Amino acid sequence: MGNLLFSFGLLGIAEIILPSNTKNEHTKSGDAFPEFVVYLHVIAHTLVWMSLFYGIYHGILRDKFIFFAALSSGAEAGSGGIIVAHELVHKASSIKQFFGKYLLATSGNIYFFVHHLRIHHRYVGTHKDAATARENETLYHFVMRTMRGQTKEAWESESVRLRKINLPTFHFKNIILQNVLLQLVFFGICGFFFSWTGIAVWLIYIAMGNILLEYVNYIEHYGLVRDENVRVNETHSWNSDKVVSRFFLVELSRHSDHHHFASKPYHTLESNANSPMLPGGYASMVLPALIPPLWRAIVHPKLAEHKRSNTAKGFSPG
Repeated sequence: MGNLLFSFGLLGIAEIILPSNTKNEHTKSGDAFPEFVVYLHVIAHTLVWMSLFYGIYHGILRDKFIFFAALSSGAEAGSGGIIVAHELVHKASSIKQFFGKYLLATSGNIYFFVHHLRIHHRYVGTHKDAATARENETLYHFVMRTMRGQTKEAWESESVRLRKINLPTFHFKNIILQNVLLQLVFFGICGFFFSWTGIAVWLIYIAMGNILLEYVNYIEHYGLVRDENVRVNETHSWNSDKVVSRFFLVELSRHSDHHHFASKPYHTLESNANSPMLPGGYASMVLPALIPPLWRAIVHPKLAEHKRSNTAKGFSPG
C-alpha cells in the first residue's frame, strides 16, 4: 500500500512542486553509471516479486494485506520493471535483450517485445498502431482497445515472420506463443504452491503492471496524428522535462527524442523545442487521466496549441 501512496500520491505532489529541467546535459558516453542504474532496477524488480511470494508463503502477508501487496508489487512492475525492459529491448546486445525479456516475463507481458519494436515505432501516430491513443479516447477505452489490439498485431507480425522462414504460426519459435506458455507456467507454479490465492495474486500483479504500462502509452501519444508517409520525428510524441518523471522513469518522459532516435541510450535523450509539451509529468498526470473531462480540459488546449505551432513551422504530422 505504501508503494501505491508513494507512486501516485507523493510523487505527483512532488512533481507539481518541483520544476522542469530542459537542459540537455548528459553523462559521458564512457561512464558506466547509467548501465549500473539499469541493472540495479533489474535486481530491485526481482526482489519485489520474490518478496511478495515469500511474504505469502511464510504467512507474513495475510487477508487484505495480500491484495494490497499484489497491487503495490504490480505498481513496481509497471513503473519499474517494464519501463527498464523498454530500455533494454532496444539494445543490440543479446544479454541486454535477455534481461529485457526477463523483466517483461516477470511482469506478465506477452506482447510488448514484438509490438513495440516492430509495430509501435514504425506506425506510431497512425491507425496501424494500437498503442497510440486517439483524441477524445478515454483512458478506460484505450486500455481495453490497446491490450487486445497490440496482442493481435504482435501475433500477426509473428505469423508473417514465421511464414518467411517456412514455419507454421503455431510453432515453438513463435515469441507470443512462448510468452503465453511461460505465463501459464507461472500460473501453474502459483497454483501449486499457493493454491487459488497464488493464482489471484499473480493475476492482480500482472493486471496492475500492464495497466500502468498502457497508462504511460496513453499519455505519451494521446491525440497526436502522423501520416504514414511522414517520417517519425520529434513532433509525434509528448515530452515532459519534469525532474520527478525523468528521474524515476529513467528519462522515459523525454519520449519525443526516443521516437525520433530510437537507438539512443536513455541518459542521452534530449528536450526539443518542437516537441509537444505535456502540462505535467507522468506522476502528476495520472489522476487527470482517470477523469476524462479533467484530462480534456488540461490536455486539449496544449494539443490545439501544438497543432497550430506545427502548421506555422511547416511540419506535416497528418
